[in-house]
Amino acid sequence: MSVLDLLFGRPLANEDEEHQRVGVVAGIPMLGLDALASAAYGPEAALTILLPLGLLGINAITPLVAIIIVLLGIVFLSYRQTITAYPNGGGSYTVAHENLGVIPGLIAAAALLLDYILVVAVGISAGVGALVSAIPKLQPYMLPLCLLILGLITIVNLRGVRESGLAFVIPTYLFIACMLIILAMGAYFVIMSGGKPIAKIAPAPQPSTMTTLSWWLLIQAFASGCTAMTGVEAVSNGVSAFRQPATHYARRTLTIIIGTLMVMLAGIAWLAKSYQIGATEPGKAGYQSVLSQLVAAVSGQGILYTLTIGSTLAVLALSANTGFADFPRLCRILAHDHFLPHAFASRGRRLVYSIGIIVLASFAGIILIIFGGITDHLIPLFAVGAFLAFTLSQTGMVLHWFKHGGLNARRNMLINGVGAVSTGITLIVILVAKFATGAWITLVILPALVGLFLAVRRHYQQVAQQVQLNIALDTSNLTAPIVVIPFGGWNKMAHKALRFALKISPDIYAVQISTAEEAATKREQWEQIVLKPIQEAGLAQPHFELIESPYRQLFGPLMRFILDLREANPNRQIAVIISELAENRWYYYLLHKQRGMVLKARLFFGGNAQIIVINVPWYLEH
Repeated sequence: MSVLDLLFGRPLANEDEEHQRVGVVAGIPMLGLDALASAAYGPEAALTILLPLGLLGINAITPLVAIIIVLLGIVFLSYRQTITAYPNGGGSYTVAHENLGVIPGLIAAAALLLDYILVVAVGISAGVGALVSAIPKLQPYMLPLCLLILGLITIVNLRGVRESGLAFVIPTYLFIACMLIILAMGAYFVIMSGGKPIAKIAPAPQPSTMTTLSWWLLIQAFASGCTAMTGVEAVSNGVSAFRQPATHYARRTLTIIIGTLMVMLAGIAWLAKSYQIGATEPGKAGYQSVLSQLVAAVSGQGILYTLTIGSTLAVLALSANTGFADFPRLCRILAHDHFLPHAFASRGRRLVYSIGIIVLASFAGIILIIFGGITDHLIPLFAVGAFLAFTLSQTGMVLHWFKHGGLNARRNMLINGVGAVSTGITLIVILVAKFATGAWITLVILPALVGLFLAVRRHYQQVAQQVQLNIALDTSNLTAPIVVIPFGGWNKMAHKALRFALKISPDIYAVQISTAEEAATKREQWEQIVLKPIQEAGLAQPHFELIESPYRQLFGPLMRFILDLREANPNRQIAVIISELAENRWYYYLLHKQRGMVLKARLFFGGNAQIIVINVPWYLEH
């Protein structure tokens, strides 16, 4: 078994694609981890903003989360309509592009791509950060741990769609089960105590009130809490990952993910208020997450606490998988529409879009390295990208139903219209509240990405115009080309190249770069070994060009000779035959100078349509 097979599994044939599709059980961890994990940091993000209010801030969390849940329900209904209307994958880009136009579609795509990169980087760093807070000795190893987890998730996703879903089943369902048990226990204690439960372990004391309650503070808290809605679009964008009937399984998966998230958000907010649990200062001594305080207050710090917090850490770190599931698919669609390099649309050995996975991992790794594995201040960008995509998608769906009609079109227009207005207002609120803390970056990055997409499309259009041909084969001027053979010395490679040249043209130039001391010897060798057999066979004699290079330059003299030959023969093609060693192991190439590859690159970038490069490999045996 090769190393590639061991790491990524055996290559899959095209007919294996159906077996790689998933159902609800694997679809939830594959496309829902980001949304489910947001329950662990969404309410805490809002409570952190309300920290200056002390106990008064805890009382405000319930209505704020209630608004977020209502908004989540509206978005849920909207995306159920999207899945129905676009059964092949109705991400924000597809919907906005088809119904609103090219630029709105590209804005949605740029927002989603940025969001997916942040999902990976911030999700992994949040999981490792929570692990380090539980085991402080790991603090110096935060960045290596982040990169290790990133590498493992990348390998799992390169192994295939099915493997990426099944690999995360256990931590996902353990997290859901533990959270529902904790919330059920907490609800029971609250009801039995008449709304005043006694915590098994007292939560961290809240600071005294340092400010008064204001609309601005509530708006900021709401904007932070909206991070609990990131990842909601993943299912509609990944409908093609489900087995048939894909729409049925996608809608069911979305329903379970959103329903579970609603229950967790509502339960966390209610129990936080009942047990008087608030946020603690992030990054300061004595920091405890809201979830850790809540679980300890309900169950103590026994086995249930360990399981819940452990599964939470795993889900936070693995929530990056949502980005890995959708980023490559979106890149594939953009590549199909010529807005990204076509390589993004090619499937790898395991029927996944490997280039997209590798690019996503690379960008996320760069972010982790730049910020040392601590990316908390990137979180404000989450909600901006998500809600911009929500708004464009739902606005596009309104126009979709208006143009295409169909059964219940008016009802669907109303649902998507309410969704568009709600998410649009929320987007404005988030931009205003988070502009100074990082949201302004999106106003720079998104136009730059849209410009990049348009530049790629423009390049492909120019290429298509130049290579397009609508006439029959031109059979005029089929003169054999002038052949140039650069070689360093007489060996089997030069022998093979010269024999091939003699088959295709009578006009051959064999070129050697030499010092003055070697010139006489090389001419004598040429006459005896090459020229004499050619004369005896009655073949056209090749020209032997010996170019002296006193400064040991190789490529400069060769390029000058080839370009001069081109100028002297404007109506002839110049075929340059390059001999190269072909090794059977990639690492053997490190032992050779690769002059042939360098010369080929120089000819590609310094030549024109008149120059043709022909590779003649010599296969080595080991």
